[in-house]
Amino acid sequence: MDYGDYPVGPAAGMATGIIIIYLIIGLLMLISMWKIYTKAGKPGWAAIIPIYNLIVLLEIVDKPLWWIILMLIPFVNIVISIIVTVELAKKFGQSVGFAIGMIIIPIIFYPILAFGGAKYKG
Repeated sequence: MDYGDYPVGPAAGMATGIIIIYLIIGLLMLISMWKIYTKAGKPGWAAIIPIYNLIVLLEIVDKPLWWIILMLIPFVNIVISIIVTVELAKKFGQSVGFAIGMIIIPIIFYPILAFGGAKYKG
């Protein structure tokens, strides 16, 4: 098959499209977390600093700081992340069902929490 003037072929275009979509989703999640942190009275920039973002998130959900150690243990980190997500939803007056949505479809539910009318009840 001759691709004519294309230097690499159609697969490169598809890969570029996938990368762009991935970056857009990542940016949306970052902006959502930034807004959630500011709604909770914490600095928004804390959402982009590794490890520190977990410290601030644990402060938002009123969990002890030593839980960071639990987040480093394989499989235990999944359980702790679920608990923290449920507590985050509750701190904003949302139900456990909303928290399940945050776990299963975060691309939809985190922006709803960030840009919706939910108020932090810490």
